[in-house]
Amino acid sequence: MLAASLIGTTVEWYDFFLYATAAGLVFPALFFPVGDEVAGTLLAFGTFAVGFVARPIGGVIFGHIGDRLGRKRTLVATMVMMGVATALIGLLPSYASIGVAAPLLLVLLRVLQGIAVGGEWGGAVLLAVENAPPRRRGLYGSVPQIGLGLGLALGTGVFALLGQVLDPETFLSIGWRIAFLLSVVLVGVGLVVRLKVLETPEFRALHSSGATASVPIVEVFRARAHRRGVGTGMLARWAEGAAFNTWGVFIITYATTTVEMDKTTILLAVTGGALLMAVLTPVAGRLADRYGRRRIFGIGAAGFGLTVVPSFLAVQSGIPWLAATAIVAQLGVFYAAMTGTESALFAELFDTGVRYTGMSLVFQGSGIWASGLTPVFLTGLLAFGAGDPWWAAGYLVLTAVISLVAVIVMPRFIGWRPEWARTDPW
Repeated sequence: MLAASLIGTTVEWYDFFLYATAAGLVFPALFFPVGDEVAGTLLAFGTFAVGFVARPIGGVIFGHIGDRLGRKRTLVATMVMMGVATALIGLLPSYASIGVAAPLLLVLLRVLQGIAVGGEWGGAVLLAVENAPPRRRGLYGSVPQIGLGLGLALGTGVFALLGQVLDPETFLSIGWRIAFLLSVVLVGVGLVVRLKVLETPEFRALHSSGATASVPIVEVFRARAHRRGVGTGMLARWAEGAAFNTWGVFIITYATTTVEMDKTTILLAVTGGALLMAVLTPVAGRLADRYGRRRIFGIGAAGFGLTVVPSFLAVQSGIPWLAATAIVAQLGVFYAAMTGTESALFAELFDTGVRYTGMSLVFQGSGIWASGLTPVFLTGLLAFGAGDPWWAAGYLVLTAVISLVAVIVMPRFIGWRPEWARTDPW
């Protein structure tokens, strides 16, 4: 069960964030040749953000299916959809070959990616959390989150490897396509594992009793506690989404273009940070079981906010080891504290009958501004500051403050009300 969640999310995030790496390094030249580097980058990151706009749509569609018919069925459908869309991106002709049809088709495939991952996350998390013992929900819920780090590491690692073994011209023409076509193999492995998984016991009990919600999204907004869970959950996730897309996506373009650092060095730094994230994510989940979800998540958000400016200065210095240390610390420590905690944190905001839909709304709805638009915001703020990172850093600090306040005031244990729950405000 845990293996199915982990392998599935690894494949899905590999596909989804492979696009992010390509958007920073390849797509501006191939699909958006506007003659202006900043404009081309903004357009490429704009299509990256489109995937996040599509994610709530996938969350509502597959959340409805997951809450009505079961978690397992959605996970097979989302994986197939993601694999097909990613492979087709790898086969897509460039602007030079088919003109404006190239970026239009790229956007369409990115939308399909967004819908797929929008339905994937909630099901993968619930497959783990709803099978967990009461005192291990944080740990079990952190396992699918490891896939985020592994998927990012795999994507940037493959790009770094291809960039080393191929000359720039070959990499730009066919090398990047290999990384996208590799998705077919990964999806095949993931499907073999997922098809063997049983439905979660909580949903089986709910379904057999005939108590499933007829329209889950309506039920979510009908209950005051659920509405409050959606609102505070979305705001709490702002720092988590911004942190990942700053240090896993935007920093690649910023370091290689503005600071003019070596591409392979930055890709390897992101890969290293993602691998450390994969190691420390379950540690955060275990700590959340012991000390409280909100406390550990809040520590991660606060740490991110306090270290944003020093981290940007480290990258701006152009010193490889200093920049790499900042990237690894941000992804591997502070982001891990947030992502390793949020699965159980958000699951506990909703009852079983609407949990898939509610969690998907929190994670995918907030992803529009917290995740997808972060590279666009930062690119614009960087241009506004004439290359200096102060405006961009200020925005990120603000997201940390908002998230910290939201996690303090959010409701606790709506879906589960364990007797062992601590009574402190965290």
